Amino acid sequence: MSIRVVVDTNVLVGAMLSAGGGNNREVLRRSLKGMAQPLIGAALFHEYEELLERPDLLDDGPLSEKERKSLVAAFLSVSEWIKIYYLWRPNLPDEADNHLIELALAGDARAIISNNIRDLHHGELQFPNLHILTPTEFLKTF
Repeated sequence: MSIRVVVDTNVLVGAMLSAGGGNNREVLRRSLKGMAQPLIGAALFHEYEELLERPDLLDDGPLSEKERKSLVAAFLSVSEWIKIYYLWRPNLPDEADNHLIELALAGDARAIISNNIRDLHHGELQFPNLHILTPTEFLKTF
């Protein structure tokens, strides 16, 4: 059984910008192989879409625009769509990150994988069964 996870947009960015693969790409690989079950909701889907429209951010990476779109499409094809019915706001210092917690809770995720865990740990509400992990921590833990 695969672990249910929320993959933050910055992990996709890291995977697209790293030439040698790295832990960001390994998170995506494990998702594509069914070892992790990524969850997707409306807010995160829109972040992924906006990411693809920012060539200024991604042009320095080894992937072409077509390859980036294919990677995101493949990742989305294995993601489970989750509808969020309850908002846990305000919770995090950065309002833009609250949707990650909401998606994780609505989809019964075990972990949020992000390269920016500092802000995700400082919520007013704590959820002891939800792990906030960097890609490296996730790969070591699960």
